[in-house]
Amino acid sequence: MTTRNRGKEASDDRLFGDPKMQKKLKEGAKDMCCLLSRGFAEKSSLQLVGNRYRLNARQQKALQGMSASKQQILLRAEKGISTDNLKCKTVAIDGFNLLIILESAMSGAYVFKGLDGYYRDVSGVHGTYKRVKKTKAAVLLIGNILQELGVNYVHWYFDAPVSNSGRLKTILKTLAEKYQFPWQILLDNNPDKLLAESDHIVISSDAWILDRAKQNFNLGAYLIENKIPKASIVIAR
Repeated sequence: MTTRNRGKEASDDRLFGDPKMQKKLKEGAKDMCCLLSRGFAEKSSLQLVGNRYRLNARQQKALQGMSASKQQILLRAEKGISTDNLKCKTVAIDGFNLLIILESAMSGAYVFKGLDGYYRDVSGVHGTYKRVKKTKAAVLLIGNILQELGVNYVHWYFDAPVSNSGRLKTILKTLAEKYQFPWQILLDNNPDKLLAESDHIVISSDAWILDRAKQNFNLGAYLIENKIPKASIVIAR
């Protein structure tokens, strides 16, 4: 895997750093919440709100991650686990989801805190995962914090069809052995379904998984807000 950066694109400061643009995204998230709460489809709602605020495709992707219905916000909060309740527990991590968000935040890219309190990014796997400069640091940050919080065991889930997922598994396995992290790294053709049906505490910011998982812990928010002080954050509210 090539080593590169997962930082900002050239236009991102204009698209997300400008206070006027951030205001548009916040207003757009409120409008999306109203539409979604009334049962409107996400795709058509995003198109409607995106057109209203003249947002381009990249901004609309950020807006989508920041948005949720009132019902989703309440449901995700009700199933959320606090740090105090992690001791001696097993967690199941949505691997690419968490890792890419942290890589982005640590690389200086914009990350977006949704109305539900979960962070998303505007990167993506797109069938191939590419290791970046902050990959190892992100993995170690996750491992060390979970140990500090007293987590007993960790199941990592990665999409098997994604190119380089096998190499990433090897990297995590090597680090787990070196630092004695109690990890199992699993590749599966449909990890989202396994996470949604897991009896363990799920760590993900994927909306589909969050709406179906029995319980979740917002590790992305915990790490970004407590361990990545220079993160470039756009907040929905």
